[in-house]
Amino acid sequence: MRITYFKSIFLGLGVLLTLNGCKLLKPVEPPTAVQAPPSYLASRDSASIGTIRWREFFADPFLISLVDTALQNNLDLRIALQRIEAARTDVWLRRAAMLPVVGAEVSGGVRRYGDYTMDGVGNYDTNFSDRIDENRRIPNPVPDYFVGLRSAWEVDLWGKLRNQREAAYARFLATEKGRQLVLTQLIAEVATRYYELLALDNELDILRKNGQLQQSAVETIVIQKQGGRANELAVRQFRAQLLNTQGLEVQKNQEIIEIENQLNLLLGRFPQSIRRGEPIRQQVLPADVKAGIPSASLRRRPDVQQAELELLATRSDLQAARVAFLPSLTITAHSGFNAFKSALLFSPGSAAYGLLAGLSAPLINRRALKASQRRAETTSLEALYNYNKTLLTGYQEVVTNLRKLENLEQIEAFKEQEVEELRQAVAVSNDLFLAGYATYLEIITAQKTVLEAELELTRIQKEQFVTLITLYRSLGGGWE
Repeated sequence: MRITYFKSIFLGLGVLLTLNGCKLLKPVEPPTAVQAPPSYLASRDSASIGTIRWREFFADPFLISLVDTALQNNLDLRIALQRIEAARTDVWLRRAAMLPVVGAEVSGGVRRYGDYTMDGVGNYDTNFSDRIDENRRIPNPVPDYFVGLRSAWEVDLWGKLRNQREAAYARFLATEKGRQLVLTQLIAEVATRYYELLALDNELDILRKNGQLQQSAVETIVIQKQGGRANELAVRQFRAQLLNTQGLEVQKNQEIIEIENQLNLLLGRFPQSIRRGEPIRQQVLPADVKAGIPSASLRRRPDVQQAELELLATRSDLQAARVAFLPSLTITAHSGFNAFKSALLFSPGSAAYGLLAGLSAPLINRRALKASQRRAETTSLEALYNYNKTLLTGYQEVVTNLRKLENLEQIEAFKEQEVEELRQAVAVSNDLFLAGYATYLEIITAQKTVLEAELELTRIQKEQFVTLITLYRSLGGGWE
């Protein structure tokens, strides 16, 4: 009767565990990701500058040399490589968890049993038996020696260990995409700093040329003052303008030093002069800039791929957390020599082995498992939101930089015409001043205006290169 009672209990527990298992083994429903508009799916040319190798995208050999140096020495890139190795070891650990653990063991211990216990009474009678020899008599306290192998193996019944391995592998791939992301950002940063240097060089050249013209103007106005055709106020105004230009030259030199040091940091070396190629006015932009189909081009972006892999990893974590409520099957085994006398430890009669298999499942206090599941759910949602944000950011960057390139091209054309008109105005104002039909203030204004316009034109040209580099990075360019 009692055996039937226990059988009923075990059968009921088995039914409950089975029903619970059927519910938990249902696949995790993935949350909905953001959907791209139809116009982003197939409405544009499939070609994209993001597929161009960076050595072909950049035409300046000095810039290519700098990028090569950065790829060899940059510290952020080396840090990313170490993260990959750390993730690789985690994959190895998860794979090893699916295999039996076998270890060699040499152990010894001692235990004294009480006289009025089951062991004490049983051993007392046994030691008086005439059927055992002296070697089999049990001492009190009793030593225990073991030399052999022990093994433990958790059988992956429900896929918990497999899901954990898949999550680790997805994160390993995500760290590789993280390295590619660092690579694209590094190449874009080096190229941006390089073109900023070229722009500063051009601005410095403009300031020096204007400074020479202003120096000549100061000498001319001094002569005219001596001849009675100008006053001291005019002389001081011209000198003030020259001093302002000289101050701007010093400021540009300092900016050049700062950009060079930032670039040297990216290259992983101490501050030193940066070799430059052709001036920025002679650098060539690609004749045809294509973004391709946005939805396909953004798939090249390492940050999008990294966010997608992180999302897959969190889903595997969530599935592993769900099946952790199910019973786990553990098999333990041992084989070796076991004896309570050291002299008899390696005798044939001391050979021993054992095998044990058991199912265990949490029944009462499952708060820790529920907390792990809740954390996996929130982490999965966080990864989804991060993936959606990365996609939206990618679309925004591509659209913004494409339109910006178009607008900068028009602005540059207008600014070049403005600079040419202002240069002509400076020449005319000088002639009129010498003929007595213009004041010195008109000359100063004309010189100041053309200087500001020339500097602004250089900044627009620099912005074109920076925007193109940003678009190239936004389309997933810069890594192979």
